[in-house]
Amino acid sequence: MLHSQAKKFQLIPFIISLTITLVIGFVASVFTRPEIPTWYQAIHKPSFTPPSWLFPIAWTSMYIMIATAAYLVWKRRNRTAFYSFTRGIYFVQLLLNFSWSIVFFGMHQILGALVIILLLWVFIIFNLYNFSKFSRAAGWLFLPYLLWVSYASVLNFSIYMLNR
Repeated sequence: MLHSQAKKFQLIPFIISLTITLVIGFVASVFTRPEIPTWYQAIHKPSFTPPSWLFPIAWTSMYIMIATAAYLVWKRRNRTAFYSFTRGIYFVQLLLNFSWSIVFFGMHQILGALVIILLLWVFIIFNLYNFSKFSRAAGWLFLPYLLWVSYASVLNFSIYMLNR
């Protein structure tokens, strides 16, 4: 019984999935961190803006859930067009996620970041739906991500409105 359970969980693919998402988060933070005490501190933000220390905790948690969901789908991968399509959606949402930090913090383009985060929100919904076709747990793991990005979208919109 223990051997069959160990066979179900494959450590190397999980570590690869985790590494991909955490590296994306780390590289995005290279653009973010230096801007927190300078540019981000100086712009107008709504009253519901969380403290800066919460963002790395929230995003690290999200990246771990995203990686776990991707691993669960990978375990049930197949040679269908739907799997290829789902994998493509997954990588597009990762690219959008990564791009947002560069555009918002690196380029100080609040409106451009708003467009990206709204596209990200749509791709997260597609991702959640498609992942749930492979694994209900993978779909559920995307729900906190969707909720967090929904909140972040409202925050991004509010920052845009306060600073235009």
